[in-house]
Amino acid sequence: MSTLTAALYGALAVYLGGWFLNYWTGNFSLLLFMLTLVTSFFWLAERFRFRPARLAAADQLEQNDSARRAELARLGIEKVDGDVAQAREKLLMQPWWLDWTAGLFPVILVVFILRSFLFEPFKIPSGSMVPTLLVGDLILVNKFHYGVRLPVINKKIIDNNAVKRGDVMVFRYPVDPRLDYIKRVVGLPGDEVAYLNQKLSINGKLVETVAQGEHYDDDSLSYSPMYLEKLGEAEHKVRVDTSRSAWYGPDPKRFPMAENCRYSPEGVVCKVPPGHYFMMGDNRDNSQDSRFWGFVPDENIVGRAFFVWMNFGNPGRIGPFH
Repeated sequence: MSTLTAALYGALAVYLGGWFLNYWTGNFSLLLFMLTLVTSFFWLAERFRFRPARLAAADQLEQNDSARRAELARLGIEKVDGDVAQAREKLLMQPWWLDWTAGLFPVILVVFILRSFLFEPFKIPSGSMVPTLLVGDLILVNKFHYGVRLPVINKKIIDNNAVKRGDVMVFRYPVDPRLDYIKRVVGLPGDEVAYLNQKLSINGKLVETVAQGEHYDDDSLSYSPMYLEKLGEAEHKVRVDTSRSAWYGPDPKRFPMAENCRYSPEGVVCKVPPGHYFMMGDNRDNSQDSRFWGFVPDENIVGRAFFVWMNFGNPGRIGPFH
């Protein structure tokens, strides 16, 4: 079993090393699920086989020692060498390969349950959600807000709150579901979303905005207009780069149901299909979102982002956001 454990840890090290060096894309949900299964197997084996065997061996040792001492006493020998208590302690000691598998099972199980059904941490990797979220923000995602889903396969089994326009959502990237993306929900199923001349309209109605001066972008070292936008129930800030054009790539109709979108020099108009959502970044002209790769199906939803729990470069950002 020690050889098997060493082989499993070796495979884990190779997998994590390749993931870190970008040789392949890792799936943390699947990895955590597999770790839970493997450690549970060792935990059950420890509880029902290995530990009872060690206890039986320790009891047998004590019985043999008692019998030996009784026989020596019968022969008149009172002083007997040997510390049976120390030998028993060594017999009961858990071997390293069980300590690093069965011993970790309770911790891994708690992490698996918390991450799969309650809350998941997520790091903001790009500036597409500026100014709401900055690069380096560590956020929490509520996994049960929209319903309870089975881990790994992401199958919803219990409904909860409906998706609302204006929610900040984490979802599996439709182009590559192994990746998680974060954007704001702009269009619900049946909505017609238009982003023309850097102005957002939903179902023919211009979304209300109020000018908020300019926002400085650390990446481009430039200022751009910032607006307070009311999308749904909550207000949030968006950044508009007036130097950018409305061009969305050489072939914007390469994604599923692209026939629902119309592209022009002014921008794009899309009719959101049933069971799908139209997502946009708050950094409106510096965001790869539904304008480029299409709609997000309901089965790709991971959860609702709601709280910045840390930013090591700026701890003052800790707190809830809209």
